[in-house]
Amino acid sequence: MGFDEGLAEERRQFMKMMETPQRAGLIHAFFIERKVAKLPEIEGVAPRDVSAIGVIGGGTMGAGIATAALLRGLSVTLVERDDEAAARARATIEKNLAAAVKRGKLKEAKRDAILSDALACVTGYDALGQADVIIEAVFESMDVKKDVFRELDRIAKPGAVLATNTSYLDIDEIAQATSRPEDVIGLHFFSPAHVMKLLEVVVADKTAPEVTATAFALGKKLGKVSVRAGVCDGFIGNRILSHYRAAADHMILDGASPYQIDKALRDFGFPMGPYQVGDLAGLDIGYMTRQRKAPQRHEKDRYPGWADTLYEMGRLGQKTGRGYYIYDEESPRGRPDPEVEEIIAAEREKQGVGPRDFTDEEIVARYMAAMVNESARVVEEGIAQRPLDVDVTLLYGYGFPRHRGGPMHYADTEGLATIRNRIKQYAAEDDHFWKVAPLLDRLAPDNSTFASLNG
Repeated sequence: MGFDEGLAEERRQFMKMMETPQRAGLIHAFFIERKVAKLPEIEGVAPRDVSAIGVIGGGTMGAGIATAALLRGLSVTLVERDDEAAARARATIEKNLAAAVKRGKLKEAKRDAILSDALACVTGYDALGQADVIIEAVFESMDVKKDVFRELDRIAKPGAVLATNTSYLDIDEIAQATSRPEDVIGLHFFSPAHVMKLLEVVVADKTAPEVTATAFALGKKLGKVSVRAGVCDGFIGNRILSHYRAAADHMILDGASPYQIDKALRDFGFPMGPYQVGDLAGLDIGYMTRQRKAPQRHEKDRYPGWADTLYEMGRLGQKTGRGYYIYDEESPRGRPDPEVEEIIAAEREKQGVGPRDFTDEEIVARYMAAMVNESARVVEEGIAQRPLDVDVTLLYGYGFPRHRGGPMHYADTEGLATIRNRIKQYAAEDDHFWKVAPLLDRLAPDNSTFASLNG
């Protein structure tokens, strides 16, 4: 083309892109990332000084948190139960830092200085006496965590922030194990903690405003996108996850395959489907969550018994070479396993379910309706203060496609009445799981949006 023609064509293409929903989704994502840390409760509140971090537990999560702090210039003392475990934790951190050097994120000399001067992997809580923030990353057990916090109450200096990295447990109950509940807060990192950008800052009933402010300042120092969450089972992200993952499990019971569901959601824009994610995290994680929640299970809950079968067979996902997918030299990223289909078919027969076919469109519609509905409940209950907090959480912690802006933005784009009507339609077959969230029910009739609640 000639120059003037080329400019005109460039402009035409630009205006065409300006009219796409992807542009609106990306702009929404850009602005909410900048708005999410602006909270009235910490406006004008000075955070406490933080330079020394304590980490308890040197597993994948604890080592990742330590790595994140070290990469941002903080000194870290990591406590493990014995010398062997402390040495393993140090080796994991060294490996993480070596990867940062390889990617060009860290100079070798700086890596060496960090390992010699800024990191101590030790045994015994007394080494944490001068830490400004202590982050517990031990086994997900209330009793274990309470024991840790009793020790922290004994050794931590006055004014130290005592943080738990729990994914689900009641932080108000954990705080009661100390004589200073105002210093206790949740810092829920996502694995791998030195890579994933999301940090859920879980504010308990008695958490002091300056402790919340300190958590957000630390999140910024670590390069995280921090979201304020309230206390409930799973906080914002994992609570919503448990709901939309249940919707996927219901579709499997009713006839869809895990492989069709994963493909439909990848086509929608997720980097991985829910069953690939399960294999990556480990099917033991889901099993333990189901066991933990078993006492609260309702008689009408539909149960994914095949997932227990896979666990009992020792098929835990990528780490054992088999989960929903087979992982080997031929398919290092996984290939479908016909045996899984047989296990699922046996479970359907056991539960008396006649399978039916699903279209990819129906899979996406049901999955997203469950996600939006639970998100609306989370906002109404104040677990998330604004719809944008939900969008940021799902975008940065759960692989939600950025060009769709987050589940609340997606719902506004689809129309809240459309989402509500789908849920009512699904309720005709299961009115226990599919109940329209009151907030969604209120906003839908007069074409209101979730965005209108962002302030």
